[in-house]
Amino acid sequence: MLRNIEIRVESEAALGGFMLSRICLAICVLVLILLQTTVAKTDNRADVQELTRLEKVWNDAYVRADADALEQLCVDDLVVTMTDMVVLNKESSIAILRSGKVKFQRYETSDLGIHVYDHAAVVTGRLQRTRSVQGREVNDEWRFTKVYIRRGGKWLVVAWHASTAAIKQ
Repeated sequence: MLRNIEIRVESEAALGGFMLSRICLAICVLVLILLQTTVAKTDNRADVQELTRLEKVWNDAYVRADADALEQLCVDDLVVTMTDMVVLNKESSIAILRSGKVKFQRYETSDLGIHVYDHAAVVTGRLQRTRSVQGREVNDEWRFTKVYIRRGGKWLVVAWHASTAAIKQ
């Protein structure tokens, strides 16, 4: 009988130690998950800040007619789709700015939505611009979607789409 009690006490002690180890393991896993989530959110905030900065660089480049700055923001196989225009690639879209035929007095974005997905990001928003085309002033109000990829640690635009904003009612 004493032997049975000793075995029972030993097995309960072993079981208690096993349970304690499992609880410690669960706590460690939970802490790692929380740390990972915090690091991901911090990284995401840094990406959002960088993408916000790049949007300003993009806008300023149009107003300053800085084709070189735009060229550095885009991948070589960029696709640009805009209302009432043919689909453009990087070369043809930047050539319009280089030609001087279109000059922007205003190029402002607002209502930005920035969504980061590992090595890709989608930026959406409202674009208001004023441009001169052959001496005629044109005002546009568009909604846009811009797709970025992270290549070599740098965010680059791969696609840009803009279309006329819905008329407010």
